Amino acid sequence: MIPQTSPLANYLSKQGALDEALHRVLRAGRYILGEECAAFEKQFADYIGVPYALGVANGTEALHLALRALGIGPGHEVITVSHTAVATVAAVEMCGATPVLVDIGRESFTMDPSLLEKARSDRTRAIVPVHLYGQPCDLEQILAFALKHGIFVIEDCAQSHGASYRGRRTGSWGHAAAFSFYPTKNLGALGDGGAVATADPSLYEKLRALHQYGWDENRLSQVPGWNSRLDELQAALLSVKLAYLEEENQKRIRIARTYHELLGRIHELTLPAPAPGTTHVYHQYVVRCADPSVRYRLMAHLSERGIQTAVHYPVPVHLQPAYANRLRGSHSLPITEEVCPRILSLPLFPELTDEEIGLVAKTIETFFSRSI
Repeated sequence: MIPQTSPLANYLSKQGALDEALHRVLRAGRYILGEECAAFEKQFADYIGVPYALGVANGTEALHLALRALGIGPGHEVITVSHTAVATVAAVEMCGATPVLVDIGRESFTMDPSLLEKARSDRTRAIVPVHLYGQPCDLEQILAFALKHGIFVIEDCAQSHGASYRGRRTGSWGHAAAFSFYPTKNLGALGDGGAVATADPSLYEKLRALHQYGWDENRLSQVPGWNSRLDELQAALLSVKLAYLEEENQKRIRIARTYHELLGRIHELTLPAPAPGTTHVYHQYVVRCADPSVRYRLMAHLSERGIQTAVHYPVPVHLQPAYANRLRGSHSLPITEEVCPRILSLPLFPELTDEEIGLVAKTIETFFSRSI
């Protein structure tokens, strides 16, 4: 069987170093907010290219706390997209604000900046662009719009660890950035974890307080806060994995290029490609089928032959039962609704072998040759 992704393979590829880090933490006897977390936060901030990073419980909490620290709450609106993990929209509602949804670009699958003006209102306080599948958004246009109107930008970098826009890493452009370390991410923990990155020292201090009950240095709650901490074990494991991230991203890029070469002649599929001026790190390799019925038949064809695929994401947030007919902007998302029934994520993870890549491509080619 060829899995669509494999956190196990990633663990086994560096098992010795990860096991050593695990035992180091267990022997140290401190498991929350110790040296391991502090070290990882510094390493990760340096990697992103900002002065500060704060480890938190997960990616949803990272986005939620970033919004809270920027003063966003009830009565405010936050512009984002519907074609994303539901966590993006859930985090906006967790802070009491209202999500306002805009459409995506047909090729990039990311926020269309030309739609921001129509979505903006007097209550708009922030934009959350989602760097989806490893593809950075058009940050120049988004940031120019935000600056013009005095709006905060919080980058959702849950799928873009190591991606870059015009030579700078995602996560270093906005007022803050939210990262997830869910096990399947390019930089994945062996459990839940997340981080907020920022270049703003005052925002960082607010985040530090909010992520632990609003405490000051004397453990007095000066403001209401939460319990959202990255534990020592996950921090130590992430420090090990961070050292491999660039190498593994290059492997993802190479796998994507191979898929491109092998699948490029199949006209019924639209293949992903980096937008100009960006480095796409292929958290997912997402193809688009010309016909929705083809997507399901192709998935079944691959599954029957031991090849797993996935759909990220099958139902846009605005069409899911919890959100249907209640989010502003969701009545006009034609590209999102066109794209979602047609997309398919092929197997892609750094440990995927050339033989497995070739088998996936050959099986897809066989499906289309028989379908014509």
